[in-house]
Amino acid sequence: METLSGRSRPTESSALRVFANHIYEYKKGVRRMVLFTVNNRYVPEAVRRLRSESIAFELQEVGNGRTNIFFGRSECIEVVKRMITRPLQQLSPEEDFILGALLGYDICMQCERFCKRTACLQNVS
Repeated sequence: METLSGRSRPTESSALRVFANHIYEYKKGVRRMVLFTVNNRYVPEAVRRLRSESIAFELQEVGNGRTNIFFGRSECIEVVKRMITRPLQQLSPEEDFILGALLGYDICMQCERFCKRTACLQNVS
């Protein structure tokens, strides 16, 4: 049986190993928040694992049998709960910037992405 326990097993899928690695990085302080998109069949086990480790999380249905799992510091997850109320591709440039910053993406690349997205919006008006 596949598990999210972090223990390596021959039947463990690569997605489960990635999830376990994200938890490891979070617990070591490498990341403050993680966004992990996973097949819906793994969501119940992921939720069990996050609850057992007292890690704050928020789920967002993506469609196509997948779910986004945001997890990490409770203050970051609180922002996600308040801000991410629609699909990620529908976020405003400002919301996209904030989410990228929370996820620890390179801030200069986030600035560049923001400028490109707002320039496109300005050209449409």
